[in-house]
Amino acid sequence: MALLSLAVAALSLASLTVWWSTAEVSALLLGVGGLLCAGATFKSRDISTFLKIFVVIFSTEVVVFGGLYLLSLGGLWPEALKAYKLPDSVPLTVAMFTILVWGMSHLKVVRNITSIADRYFENESITRARIWPFPGFVVRERRLAISAVVFLVVLNQAQVGINVRLSFFNRDWFNALQNKDGDTFWRLLYTVFLFWAAIYIASAIIEFIAQSVLIIRWRRWLTEHYVGRWLDGSTHYRMSLKGPNTDNPDQRIAEDVNRFIDGGSVGYGIYSYSILLISTLSSLVSFAVILWTLSADFTIPGTDIAVPGFLFWVALVYSAIGTLITHLIGRSLVGLYFQRQRYEADFRFSLARLREYSEQIALLKGEGAERRLSMGRFGKIFDNYLQIVDRRKKLMAFTATYGQISPFIPYIVAAPFYFAGKIQLGVMTQTASAFGRVEHALNFFVTYYTSLADFKAVLDRLSSFDAAIDQAHDMERANAITTPPSLAGEISIRDLELALPDGRTIITNAQLTLNAGETLLLSGHSGSGKSTLFRAVAGIWPFGKGSISVPAGVSVMLLPQKPYIPIGTLRNAVTYPQDPASFDDAAILKALENALMGPFIASLDEEDNWSQRLSGGEQQRLAVARALLARPDWIFLDEATSALDEPTEAALYRVLADHLPGATVISIGHRSTLAAFHQRRVAMEKQAGGVATPVEQAKAGAAE
Repeated sequence: MALLSLAVAALSLASLTVWWSTAEVSALLLGVGGLLCAGATFKSRDISTFLKIFVVIFSTEVVVFGGLYLLSLGGLWPEALKAYKLPDSVPLTVAMFTILVWGMSHLKVVRNITSIADRYFENESITRARIWPFPGFVVRERRLAISAVVFLVVLNQAQVGINVRLSFFNRDWFNALQNKDGDTFWRLLYTVFLFWAAIYIASAIIEFIAQSVLIIRWRRWLTEHYVGRWLDGSTHYRMSLKGPNTDNPDQRIAEDVNRFIDGGSVGYGIYSYSILLISTLSSLVSFAVILWTLSADFTIPGTDIAVPGFLFWVALVYSAIGTLITHLIGRSLVGLYFQRQRYEADFRFSLARLREYSEQIALLKGEGAERRLSMGRFGKIFDNYLQIVDRRKKLMAFTATYGQISPFIPYIVAAPFYFAGKIQLGVMTQTASAFGRVEHALNFFVTYYTSLADFKAVLDRLSSFDAAIDQAHDMERANAITTPPSLAGEISIRDLELALPDGRTIITNAQLTLNAGETLLLSGHSGSGKSTLFRAVAGIWPFGKGSISVPAGVSVMLLPQKPYIPIGTLRNAVTYPQDPASFDDAAILKALENALMGPFIASLDEEDNWSQRLSGGEQQRLAVARALLARPDWIFLDEATSALDEPTEAALYRVLADHLPGATVISIGHRSTLAAFHQRRVAMEKQAGGVATPVEQAKAGAAE
């Protein structure tokens, strides 16, 4: 950035030197604007990486276009290319773009947007890509992304240039039509229009392909980033403990990421708005120059007062009024769209839960209650939708009226000059076209206000999701439970105090040693903190203080009362979370058979929703099969056999003892029959204030 800013500064000084010797006002403006641009370029070292791409593009164009401008001032522009000479305003325009980007980088909403976008453009991951017809190559993802954005921005600016060229074709073509000049009419059609139209169409196809590849790669990377942040270190679990600010993370990752980048089928995303805004600004400047020139001698209707660039000022005032009124009418849409996303996600989630627990609902005859609950949630969607319709109705009434009036303004203003013979039909149509382009550019926020409001809601949801993840990380950093390594091969719990998310203490003064190779039963009344103690030993409970020492290098596995079973094949379910390829068929089949799941062996590679197909007891037996495959050093069973009959429970404990003889088995349970399978027994006893403390009980006798 430093070298680029020096190049811009050097061009600016050269422009000021030309102004000093020629008194050319445009050289003075470029010199002053260029120095401001050089300062903005230098300061852009510290702004967003995503915005920095645009600063580099625009500042480079200042040097290139400014150099061409100085050549033309020096009489060095080729006479053969006189028709393609750049307008004097172009280098100053792109200089203003650089300053504008630097200024926008300090806006809070822009910082929120770029804090998400920058992650993709700063990542150092290696990827493979291919640009037809060349062979594939290996490159850093960020370099590929930056190159794609640069290419698309320059291509978009070229398309604006083509539109400017076609506006002059339109002028000359209508003049030929008015003058009944058939030769010029057909020559312009075949040699100008068809040539530039073909180039524009080809560029549009190339742009579509390039932007589609960029968008899907960007979405893939950002989705993987959010999935990783959400799952890393049990963050998803800690987020669920706080609840309210983390609703529907599935929707935020699956839908909001896509809409942030591309907008999906309902609007525009950051890519679309970035390129669209650049295109709009480029069109604004290019056609504003044309409009200013064409209306340089226009007078205020009904007077002889000439106002330089009269139609430009009309477009500016007209658009400013329209933008202000549009914002006043539609500003509440941001909050309404945010609520809509939440209500829609809540409704979908409730239907998914209904499907998951369909058997329990049927047994309880809960269909009526579910209908009431589901329609109650949909009622929020209904009410929100009507509020959005009411607001958009008012917004549409204004914008439709505004849009109907806009096309006639330039004709009304230019008509007296045309009827007086001061301008030709071609000039009038070009004036109307230029006015329309400028007015449309100035009305950017009027045109896209609804989709901008929707995009702002998406941004807020992703930002709040990031904040919830950061809060979960802070929760872990604030965790006062220390985990020094155990040198004696035992799990040692000292001075442990555990609390609930609302701050209420549930366990106090826990002093407990779990010896390697033993079997221990932890019992106690419901709500005494048995499962919470297991979670703390597993390292996922963040609310507490004290010390838990775990032997280094040992594997720990927790079997819950209701095990998680992913949708897919039974093979995936029994090997989870390991890769199924990590185990051969013989080992998997043996584990299933030993866990009394023999009848399901034939369905090993059958795709199904096994959490619904298997009964509660079968799911618990599947979890035991997982343990037999994984062969952990420590096994914690949290009511892991509660759905089994006593003979089956006894058989599974014998299986664990026979096939994992060196494993330490720690169980939570209420059944008195469990005592026979454990050497030690610890009970969670109530203390003053409703808290509990683990207390050693008399030995229960050896397992049979």
